[in-house]
Amino acid sequence: MRYPTRPPRALHGHRAWWVAAVTGIAIVVAGAFSTMPGILQGPLQRDFHWSRGSIGLAASLNMVLYGLTAPFAAALMDRFGIRRIAVTALGVVAGGALLTTGMAAAWQFTLFWGLLVGLGTGALSMTLATTVANRWFTERRGLVTGILASAGVLGQMVFLPALSWTIDHYDWRPALVTLALAALATALLVRLALSDHPADSGRRPYGSPVFVPKPPPVPGAARRAVTVLGHAARTGPFWLLAAAFAVCGASTNGVMWTHFAPAAHDHGMPVTTAATLLALIGVFNVAGTVAAGWLTDRVDARRLLAVVFTLRGLLLVALPLIMSATVTPPMMAFVVLFGLLDLATVPPVIALCRRFHGDDSAIVFGWTSAAHQVGAALAAFLGGVARDAFAGYGPVWVVLGAACAVAALLALTVRRTGPHPAAAPPPGRKALATRGTRC
Repeated sequence: MRYPTRPPRALHGHRAWWVAAVTGIAIVVAGAFSTMPGILQGPLQRDFHWSRGSIGLAASLNMVLYGLTAPFAAALMDRFGIRRIAVTALGVVAGGALLTTGMAAAWQFTLFWGLLVGLGTGALSMTLATTVANRWFTERRGLVTGILASAGVLGQMVFLPALSWTIDHYDWRPALVTLALAALATALLVRLALSDHPADSGRRPYGSPVFVPKPPPVPGAARRAVTVLGHAARTGPFWLLAAAFAVCGASTNGVMWTHFAPAAHDHGMPVTTAATLLALIGVFNVAGTVAAGWLTDRVDARRLLAVVFTLRGLLLVALPLIMSATVTPPMMAFVVLFGLLDLATVPPVIALCRRFHGDDSAIVFGWTSAAHQVGAALAAFLGGVARDAFAGYGPVWVVLGAACAVAALLALTVRRTGPHPAAAPPPGRKALATRGTRC
């Protein structure tokens, strides 16, 4: 095979940064979809008289598919290319949002938002970010992955207050149309500017001293993902981490991003104000994640994980006592502290997956993240059921606080029961990369 003989272009202004920027925009738009169920609950209940449980069912299905889609989306990117999968995913989420505006029954909300938007956003999760970083960067790979990991949170910060304002002043349908148009515009940008691999244009990855040829399609990647799951499921650490991460999903995505706004509204707080507080939680996510990564290199990851869960549980138990119609100093303290802890579980869980599963750790973390989304889905659904049954969210916060205490004990229980041989990827195949999760 002949490769381009011209010298690679200078690193200054390297195309890899443009590719990363376009990828970040796609993840930002996908992140905006994840918080919509929380601000849609009130309007949907008012217009259709649906129960909170039936609305939460769509959010639950969305979260489950978000987690389960990502490992297989990575396999599809290896088979068909990053750009094709990203454009398809953006088209699916836009279609799901537009179909939602014409729904008339709860099962249609579950189909359009739960199924279509769940599949599309799952393909635009950290799987996309890590695949782009691995292909386009040799240097600064960790920095790029970290920036792209925060892009989903940025989407919530950018879109959530504006969408809440649109719902308050107009209706929920214009808000969904706005999101759909943003997804379609981003799909066009991705189609024009996102390349699958540097070799497609004769470039080398950023920081690479040599030209890297584009790997051939990998049709067996999905099969390997399932095989690794089978091996990991025979070990104790996998189940302990998966259970703890399921509690993580329940106590963040599942309840905070789905039920915090309606819970605050129950106390008299305007939905727009509650959405702004959620956006502020996202601001502090970045600092908390960076700090957790720094600490993971210096302390026992199990103890760090236990501390994070313990503090998060205390905050959730205290939340009913400080919830009010206005933004008070205790509420602002909750926003800051919860934001610092929200994503702080990710670095220690990745480190523990690496410790116990070696070269398979990336795929194992992917499946652990699927457990995270299952936990989030259960909390989103059962939180709505509890609101219907108890006319308030007080029991939800207490139960999840207790669950965080159990997760802290599970983290301390994780032990290696024996040497685990690190399984290298089969020749011609590359391991699926880790993907970020809101936790």
